[in-house]
Amino acid sequence: MRKFIIMGIQGSGKGTQAKLLAEDLTLEHFSVGDIFRWNVQHHTKLGAQVKRIIASGRLVDDDLVESVVKDRLSDHDWNYGFIIDGFPRNARQAEFFLESYDIDGVIDLHLPDEEVMRRVLARRLCSGCGLDYNLIAHRPRKPDTCDVCGSTLVARDDDNPEALAVRLAHYHEETKPLIEIFDRKEFVGTVDATKPVDEVQAAIRERFGLPAYHPS
Repeated sequence: MRKFIIMGIQGSGKGTQAKLLAEDLTLEHFSVGDIFRWNVQHHTKLGAQVKRIIASGRLVDDDLVESVVKDRLSDHDWNYGFIIDGFPRNARQAEFFLESYDIDGVIDLHLPDEEVMRRVLARRLCSGCGLDYNLIAHRPRKPDTCDVCGSTLVARDDDNPEALAVRLAHYHEETKPLIEIFDRKEFVGTVDATKPVDEVQAAIRERFGLPAYHPS
């Protein structure tokens, strides 16, 4: 059984890299962001709460994040292991996580702030089916229109310069020091996230001694 945490600033490709690992190694991919977005799109009570928070440029509070993660992990549907992104975000959560689970390693995706700004502000989301686009790497065939359902593409509420600046500051203040905590207790592998997706995935595999990556 393999259990990994993947960390990195917004726009570093955590979700993409985690999904590639999960699909190939039969791991469950737990994304806190995806859980929240599903709830927002399906207009649940949790979704309404999250939508108010992110619209104001704030981060979802720690207690709510921790509750969501505990509920998801309690399903125990991860027979071959898991890879989690979006958690933990602070020292308290890190200590809780390390006490509860034996982690095989922490994947640290490094991306400079200027590249974060460029990538995040180019992201778009289909207002109909929820498909993700990026105006840098994954443009729609018709501008501002989803290739699948034809709905309008929109920027996420929190993908604006002001909100992004708040998240960057918070990341550097609270999240990056977690690497130091993990480095004392678990194996941390730092990977250059400015490289193309396939190269980043290959570097992760090599760093953690995982089966080689063969793009389809």
